[in-house]
Amino acid sequence: MDTVWVFGDQLNRAIGALAEARPGEVRVLLVELTDALATRRYHRQRLHLVISAMRRFAAELEEEGFDVDLRRAPTLLQGLAEHRREHRPGAVRATEPLSWGLERQLQRAGVDLVRSNQFLCHRSDFAEWAAGRRRLVMEDFYREQRLRLGYLLDGDRPVGGRWNFDEENREPPPKDGRDWPQPSLEPLDALDLEVLDGLPPTAFGADPVGWWPTTRAAALARLDHVVHDVLPGFGPHEDAMLTSGAARNGANAWRLNHSMLSSSLNLGLLLPGEVCDAVEDAYRQGEVPLASAEGLLRQVIGWREYVWGIYWLWMPEYRDLNELGATRPLPPAFTGDAPTAMACVAEALGGIEERGWVHHIQRLMVLANLAMLSGVSPQAMSTWMASSFVDGSEWVMVPNLIGMAMHADGGRMATKPYAGGGAYINRMSDHCRDCRYDPKQRVGDDACPFSTLYWDFLARHRERFAGNHRMQRTFANLDRLGDRGRIPARAAEVLALLDEGRL
Repeated sequence: MDTVWVFGDQLNRAIGALAEARPGEVRVLLVELTDALATRRYHRQRLHLVISAMRRFAAELEEEGFDVDLRRAPTLLQGLAEHRREHRPGAVRATEPLSWGLERQLQRAGVDLVRSNQFLCHRSDFAEWAAGRRRLVMEDFYREQRLRLGYLLDGDRPVGGRWNFDEENREPPPKDGRDWPQPSLEPLDALDLEVLDGLPPTAFGADPVGWWPTTRAAALARLDHVVHDVLPGFGPHEDAMLTSGAARNGANAWRLNHSMLSSSLNLGLLLPGEVCDAVEDAYRQGEVPLASAEGLLRQVIGWREYVWGIYWLWMPEYRDLNELGATRPLPPAFTGDAPTAMACVAEALGGIEERGWVHHIQRLMVLANLAMLSGVSPQAMSTWMASSFVDGSEWVMVPNLIGMAMHADGGRMATKPYAGGGAYINRMSDHCRDCRYDPKQRVGDDACPFSTLYWDFLARHRERFAGNHRMQRTFANLDRLGDRGRIPARAAEVLALLDEGRL
């Protein structure tokens, strides 16, 4: 009997090698890692999510009649070797994995790879799209995907006459104290508690409370909640940040109207076409504003698929790029070794500790922005984020960190660095009102570290970015600063405090 090997991010009967499999014809192998999880500091909810979802999926396959070999092993290949010794399969098939390194291991181990349908644009199709282009612009890719897949179109034109409503989806946080949508939580059962009891002592963070679906049924229920309760208000405040727990912000302010579907998509519990179909249907039925529907579609078939294609196109060299020469270690606040008085950073790190998740602007404009401005190693940052988030994976974090967030690829992916100072955070959040640092100050003990480091970053890298037309106004503003001569000394103080965990 042949074996179909299913990995922990392919937990769906409709994916690849498992799609045509039938009970009695193949055996299914799943391998839980042991040693690898103990040698890296993962968030408890990240580990719990993957292991629980794997065990539940294995049980579902057994109920369907499959002979399932769910085993634990120090490495994936050791698990395969033990499976081969015990069951002597005629062949081992697997769906193309989501990891560049794992694919090379599978090829060397003689595993037959089946084309993946886990993304709407296969990586070979993305490579064909990219061939011969001087720049791989996400917006170009997104529009072609809309045309190819037929989402939100009137004929061959976009509904509403525009491809992109991003300009309408950048409003600052509301001030009405509304309560934000909350999905039902999945109560933890005996399986969850067993998984938690078995996690390595290196794991960090709070235990789960049921935010993250671990079955396809739960993921589909979450999608239904998102479409009917979350998506109608999704668009306008996509980029806003609110302080959780503040009475003025209402319940679930940490979440706003974000979908929180990424963990289910990244494990295969949901497929991107299902999400996009549901969004399209809701818009056509008049339940969702166009700007909100387009905004979520752009995240799924635009950015997510684009990042996936970039990962496969430019690996493995891409993950090691460091064009800005950033070598600083992670700040102690990021590793849990020190608190921080920066309200926006404290809010983001608190969200990671409690849920293993914060939304994309907190990742990009708070955490990654601080890392880039202070010169943290992009490789250290990428590894930390992949380990800290419930939706973290190498294919997600490498392009997002190396390319977009930290400009470590020198501009291959983004035309300019996504750098921002205290003014941006003050405009898009309510964090600054309760912070001990002043976003309007660049020097002095009360100056916002983001404001100080932002202008220092620009000054240090001026020669590199001087020819970028998108940054000409920024450099003109730098030249007009009356205190610019004092910024380098204050920046040095800020970096020292950051390294010492006293910022």
